[in-house]
Amino acid sequence: MTAEELSKVIIKGMEEKKASDIVVMDLRGVKNAFTDFFVICSGNSDTQIEAISDAVEEEVIKSSKEKPFRSEGKNNKQWILMDYVNVVAHIFLKERRTFYGLEELWGDAKITKIES
Repeated sequence: MTAEELSKVIIKGMEEKKASDIVVMDLRGVKNAFTDFFVICSGNSDTQIEAISDAVEEEVIKSSKEKPFRSEGKNNKQWILMDYVNVVAHIFLKERRTFYGLEELWGDAKITKIES
């Protein structure tokens, strides 16, 4: 499965649990980027971001039998990171996303907003 296809599967999992403000950041043209894509979304509560994370993992397993290489943040439930090597999913509580501002940090990336 290509990184682009994996990004679409991750988006499907996010949409399943009503994630908001989904964006895909194409980092392939960014110097020193360690992955091809970031897929970022927001949730309204710690319960919702955990549900989004679970849905993403289920969709990816259904599509490719692949589990995340690494996953972090499930304990504090403010920012869950799911690393699939070529694609990294970031699931934020809304206020945490604003605080960290990943979209601004990676300003050279091509950003695509996903309309729900």
